[in-house]
Amino acid sequence: MQDNETLEYSKHLGRKISGIRRLVGLSQSALGEKLGITKQAVSKLEQSEKIDDKRIKEVAGALGVTEEGLKKFKDESVIYNTINFYENCGVKTENVIANIENFHQTQVEKLAKVFEELIKMDKGKFEKATSDKKTRN
Repeated sequence: MQDNETLEYSKHLGRKISGIRRLVGLSQSALGEKLGITKQAVSKLEQSEKIDDKRIKEVAGALGVTEEGLKKFKDESVIYNTINFYENCGVKTENVIANIENFHQTQVEKLAKVFEELIKMDKGKFEKATSDKKTRN
């Protein structure tokens, strides 16, 4: 991207709203509900380059950010800060993956025991029903 294209993108408030909305995990419908507008109105808002200060204040509140944070939002900053956080926090992805795998293995083992107990119970019921049937005949 050229410098003036980057500058234009960074001034486009609708794109900033869209970016923040996605980061906080809101759909256009959910943001619309918070603002009292339709999903289509949110879509149109996100396509708008310029937005009046009153609307910016409402949207910032609905997104849980400050007006200043919304106006100065940059995707690049989020990516940069996220990468630096994970690189400098001491968490290794190998450790996270190992913990997830151990957690899943433990859960699988517990489920297997539960299923084994259920099978024993069903087998016992089946044997009892079969012996009751033989006794009646």
